[in-house]
Amino acid sequence: MTHSSTPDQSPDAGPETVESWLDSLASSSAAPGGGAAAALHAAMGAALVEMVCHLTSGRTRSDEDAELMATTLTTATGLRTTAWRLAGQDAEAFSRVVAAYRMPRVTPAEARDRTAAVQDALLVAAEVPLELLDVAADVVELCARILDVANPQVVSDVGVAAASAAAALEAGALNVAVNATSLHDHGARASLTARVAQHAAASERASHIVATVRERVSA
Repeated sequence: MTHSSTPDQSPDAGPETVESWLDSLASSSAAPGGGAAAALHAAMGAALVEMVCHLTSGRTRSDEDAELMATTLTTATGLRTTAWRLAGQDAEAFSRVVAAYRMPRVTPAEARDRTAAVQDALLVAAEVPLELLDVAADVVELCARILDVANPQVVSDVGVAAASAAAALEAGALNVAVNATSLHDHGARASLTARVAQHAAASERASHIVATVRERVSA
């Protein structure tokens, strides 16, 4: 698995953090936007995995299952923290893209500098959702790991965690694409596309987990 919170919107910012963050998302400001929302999907998925681990603690069938839940809890906490960080980084990366596009281009030299700055900013902006894809895929992996061990009373939350991670995967892929499309370097575009494609299996696995949970809760 691959694997820190936004400067002004950390989990410790206070009880109204989520509400104030949603107010910012709903505002006319372009950041935070879809990339930060995608990161929040992954953070919620990881948090739900943590919740399931807490509510399964002391109810496992073996020491091995107890250890699985303990290690999963630690990993999920790290993933949630990383997703929070990426929400902030996405907004910062988008602001950098906007600033680059606003650079003057009256003279040929200014135009060249502007183009270079835009291309650099777009590439950096694409890396944030790519890291998010890693986080979301790891959340799916945790869901699969605990599905058969989780407290049956909260197995539905494992499904919701997987669904949240799946949303992060799809949204993250979209955000990579929107940045890659404007890159002049075709090799870089192809590389980004290939890295996104590597997470197709995670999306399929998330769908399978959701379907399995739906069958169990409907039985």
